[in-house]
Amino acid sequence: MNTRITELLGIEYPIIQGGMAWVAEYHLASAVSEAGGLGLIGGANAPGEVVRDYIRKTKERTDKPFGVNVMLMSPHADDVAKVVVEEGVKVVTTGAGNPGKYMDMWKAAGIKVIPVVASVALARMVGKAGADAGGAEGTESGGHIGEATTMTLVPQVVDAVNIPVIAAGGIADGRGLAAAFMLGAEAVQVGTRFVVAKESIVHENYKQRIIKAKDIDSVVTGRSHGHPVRCLRNQMTREYTQLEQEGKSFEELEYLTLGALRNAVVDGDVAHGTVMAGQIAGMISKEQTCKEIIDEMMAQAEALLKGAR
Repeated sequence: MNTRITELLGIEYPIIQGGMAWVAEYHLASAVSEAGGLGLIGGANAPGEVVRDYIRKTKERTDKPFGVNVMLMSPHADDVAKVVVEEGVKVVTTGAGNPGKYMDMWKAAGIKVIPVVASVALARMVGKAGADAGGAEGTESGGHIGEATTMTLVPQVVDAVNIPVIAAGGIADGRGLAAAFMLGAEAVQVGTRFVVAKESIVHENYKQRIIKAKDIDSVVTGRSHGHPVRCLRNQMTREYTQLEQEGKSFEELEYLTLGALRNAVVDGDVAHGTVMAGQIAGMISKEQTCKEIIDEMMAQAEALLKGAR
């Protein structure tokens, strides 16, 4: 299934792994790349030298293309932006803003730049700034989200820009991949399903929470302060929602979640930690290897798209 994205990135399949904080490190990234997709290291709030170490460890595990997700709001974003150049990373995705300030440096280094956006306006902006492709991420996704759904956002972004578009948010199987292609996307980004991959270092408690999730188990916190985050319901989200309804300040609410994602991913505290996951969690019922996930998605998508022709 060749598209402008597979050709641009030099990958076999049009499947890109989400750059999830604390989750997307070298074990997962290398496994996804080895399986034919594009693995991503999630820079998140990590210092540049930590990202450098992850890049080198990924290279030890695969000689296939992989990338780094640079979280633009990170206090270490400037350092990480330089590290990807110094380490010869070929692909960068970005989140939480416009990567314009780094674009010249990255392009001079031959890096393919793919900003992930949640609106048509930002898609147009990054397209004009020289992005090689754009990720259109719907509100169904886990973690920090926008307002538009994947179903509505993707075709509008496709119509608004000339660069190839990657659909993200609410995609966990071949049906989602086929649907994204019908909307005009040329690849998909998958997050939540890779969280439960066998190669994922996420705590087993976190994986089981996703595997056992129902369709209505995700909730969005932080809308009142303009920082909406989707995660699975637990004691922390109930406390957060209560404090939000009481009109507590953003700073008070942030204190409640300080270190909460790490607590869930690393320590397995799925009661008080932040269990980020997309609405698609209710469809995920088992652990599989990254290769099994990708092969299954591709087989299902190809059968559906063949029928659509």
